[in-house]
Amino acid sequence: MIIRRVKPLSLGKMLGAIYGTIGMIAGLIISLVSVLGFAIGSVAAPDQLGNMVGLLFGVGAVVFIPLVYGALGFVGGLIAALIYNWVARVVGGVEIEVA
Repeated sequence: MIIRRVKPLSLGKMLGAIYGTIGMIAGLIISLVSVLGFAIGSVAAPDQLGNMVGLLFGVGAVVFIPLVYGALGFVGGLIAALIYNWVARVVGGVEIEVA
């Protein structure tokens, strides 16, 4: 089996979903670290505004990072598919052996 062409929108959607999932995991980790830092910081210096700002950025990471990762994955997938299709025409595509 030889893959001669990849539909750019299809690959873009797949990579957008994959990168969005990776972004969600990264956002959750950043959020948890931020909340932990807020808890520790609020005990050490309870009247500082910087702790609250850090908490908002950490919680915002759960929304912002997956959106950015997903969008970049989608665009990257579109570009990768277009480049693959151009190169596959020149060299013949990728040969895959299916058992």
